[in-house]
Amino acid sequence: MSLRHVCEVCGAEEVLTPDEAYQAGWGYPPRQGEFGVISPRVCPGCPSTATVWWALTCDGYTEEMLSDRQREVVARIRAEPASLIMERP
Repeated sequence: MSLRHVCEVCGAEEVLTPDEAYQAGWGYPPRQGEFGVISPRVCPGCPSTATVWWALTCDGYTEEMLSDRQREVVARIRAEPASLIMERP
């Protein structure tokens, strides 16, 4: 199964299998974290300190304090795995 991987920090996007993503260093379910649960969704080059998860758990943000872009990330995560499933070209 191929999944759409979108870095919530830099916006990089790739379509990879879970194993390919894990081997490349992506922080994404199902190999890291759990579908539908807020946790970092990052590419290999970006830090988790700039994620929605960090804002909520470490910086003490409430959902109302999040930016529109961060709210889009939350909506995408809550809709997983359906929001990620892709047919590979």
